Amino acid sequence: MKRVIVSVTNDISTDQRVAKVCKTLIQNNFEILVIGRVLPNSISLKRNYKIKRFRLLFNSGLFFYAEYNLRLFFYLLFTRKDILLANDLDTLLPNYLISLLQNTKIIFDSHELFPEIPELVNRVIVKKVWLSLERWIVPKLKNNYTVCNSIAEFYKNKYQTNFETIKNLPTKKEIEKGVFPFDTDGKKIILYQGALNIGRGIELMIETMYFLENHLLVLIGSGDISASLKDKVSEKNLNDKVFFLGKINPAALHKLTPLADLGLSLEEDLGLNYRFALPNKIFDYIQGEVPILVSNLPEMSQVIKVYNVGEIVKNRAPEKLASQIKEVLEKEYTKELKLAKTALIWEQQEEKLIAIFNNSK
Repeated sequence: MKRVIVSVTNDISTDQRVAKVCKTLIQNNFEILVIGRVLPNSISLKRNYKIKRFRLLFNSGLFFYAEYNLRLFFYLLFTRKDILLANDLDTLLPNYLISLLQNTKIIFDSHELFPEIPELVNRVIVKKVWLSLERWIVPKLKNNYTVCNSIAEFYKNKYQTNFETIKNLPTKKEIEKGVFPFDTDGKKIILYQGALNIGRGIELMIETMYFLENHLLVLIGSGDISASLKDKVSEKNLNDKVFFLGKINPAALHKLTPLADLGLSLEEDLGLNYRFALPNKIFDYIQGEVPILVSNLPEMSQVIKVYNVGEIVKNRAPEKLASQIKEVLEKEYTKELKLAKTALIWEQQEEKLIAIFNNSK
């Protein structure tokens, strides 16, 4: 049985993509160890594979990346493995060095164009460091996959390196409905689930709530701007219309998603990373049979054009956006959502994923 060591810089608990990859590998007789880290708000985990989470002195910035990568390098050096799976550029260096030192197969899963994330757009020196690392390692890799065709094509054109597309699709599941921890009677529920970070269009949606009566905005997740978003809601006296539920484990989240009347993915065009975004929340909404409203960006708009499960944002002015939301909520998408949810599932990609891990290169 081949042993795969999976590396991430998060605390593993809400990384659904990694969880799905591990589940598929376990079902195909691979042994799994996932390495992440402990955060102040980390929850305990029970999985059918081994987990190692580093407790670090630093949780952000240069010292975090240096500490994590150093710890990861030495852990990998002295741990049995047959395959290394590096998730994103911030885990790639120690995995690559170990693959060279010990002649171990390495696989790279690029969840995004890391040097193009909004947090690095205006940090020229830091961005150059990540780009240098990417230029050094990525052209040498033989087994790679990423989340959408746009990123795969980008890497192919830039580095002449092949990337398969393994989309962030959810596993097939039946709808189970839970209950929100607040009164929703007679209200339309607008849902955003995912990281509360810059460039996700959350501030825009809060502004839009001014123009929507009998609608509630529910935000599920946490992130860098959680506190500022809560301050914004309080300052604008919208506490009765905007609700923060924080980070919720995937099993509980799957019961809340179907309660929504509309799902949002309003990412801004803040560089290539967001332009090529294809967030897994879009597919989670579809699995919950919730129509979606998405930004006019290539990957997510393509989902609307192909499957007709919602609309593409026409105007990002709050009042105009509110009008479009009202129009979307008056339409019926049940038939289209039922068709899309059978096609857009993780199981449709598993054969291609396993072929990457079985590749002898």
